[in-house]
Amino acid sequence: MEIQLEQRTIDVHVAYGAGKKLSIHIEPNGFITVKAPNGTSDEQILRAVRQHGQAITAQLDRLEKAREALQMKDYQEEGKFLHLGQYCLLSDLINTTARNEEELRQRLKKFYFASCKKVVLERILIYQKQLKVTPKSIEIVESSTKWGSCSSKKQLTFNYRLAMAPIEVIDYVIIHELCHLAHMNHDRSFWRLVGSIMPDYKEKEAYLARYGQAMTL
Repeated sequence: MEIQLEQRTIDVHVAYGAGKKLSIHIEPNGFITVKAPNGTSDEQILRAVRQHGQAITAQLDRLEKAREALQMKDYQEEGKFLHLGQYCLLSDLINTTARNEEELRQRLKKFYFASCKKVVLERILIYQKQLKVTPKSIEIVESSTKWGSCSSKKQLTFNYRLAMAPIEVIDYVIIHELCHLAHMNHDRSFWRLVGSIMPDYKEKEAYLARYGQAMTL
């Protein structure tokens, strides 16, 4: 669910359950989850999020500043960067002959985009056959808050930074978004479907929550 707060649009994931109270959770990577009782209307969720809009935007701003304050990357031949869950020398990923650090950074980003596209297009074929669903389009994008998304038009997007994660974590995001083709909300049916393909999906969620901030350029 996308909600407009002041000058920004935020993406809110809704998880329905048997609880009696609605609560809003913001993870360290900026993901926002609304846990709502079964039967809660979209209008109730929208009203609750907007009621806490100032606190939510302030927290998102703090998280963004924290990400910016992370240790600067070492754009030297011996500098190490994550690729598919392993730290690799920069010189093993790209040609390090460049005029400046910004050129290396852009070259590395291009590498990650290409790597992510290759892995996603290969792996998604496996799971869309299992789930018997077919997306209308697949796109690799840059995002500071989402690892993947599924639109109402069945268009899937994946964050290029997933190329830094282990294959099984990439698989989880792929499965998650493919399951949205069958269930747009995070209701019980959705999570049952995710769990039927990847029973340990919570471990993959925990990986992204814990290490997501390190998966940067």
